[in-house]
Amino acid sequence: MVALNRIYTRGGDAGETSLGDGQRRPKYDLRVEAFGTVDEANCAIGLARLSTARENPELDAILARVQNDMFDLGADLCTPDTGKELGYEPLRIIQSQVDRLEREIDALNARLAPLKSFVLPGGSPAAAALHLARTVTRRAERLMVDLARQPGEKVGEAAIRYINRLSDLLFVASRTANDNGAGDVLWTPGQNR
Repeated sequence: MVALNRIYTRGGDAGETSLGDGQRRPKYDLRVEAFGTVDEANCAIGLARLSTARENPELDAILARVQNDMFDLGADLCTPDTGKELGYEPLRIIQSQVDRLEREIDALNARLAPLKSFVLPGGSPAAAALHLARTVTRRAERLMVDLARQPGEKVGEAAIRYINRLSDLLFVASRTANDNGAGDVLWTPGQNR
């Protein structure tokens, strides 16, 4: 269990932060950037939930589970797999979390009409917020993949699969929030030439 008795520690005043294994890293470190962007995506999902809580309780329940998973993902990224004994089992994203996302994507997508064009971000407020969350999630994914390719850094395969599936889920969720796609704003190529 997490206990936050003091909010400020002054530990980051010199531009470094602590990872879950006690390492100190600069705040611009790629690992810190990756889990910080996961946190940003989680905030965007929370913004979308302001609408989905009222308008679509089923979708809101999916997003609530995702928000919890995003904290799991942040914890995973915050504790590098260095092979050293930590004295505790670090929290890692596992395949069953990816599998659940895939089932939810398939269930939501089954209700949607096939697309004949790309979808512009917008429509309902919930859909617009979900598109924003999707793009922040894609940025987090790019950072995680970059981190995984750095010498001496590891990112779990399930974590990368999870973040990749999450952007797909957020796309179908945005269409779901747009009256199951009926309110989607479609791209018209070259419309304003």
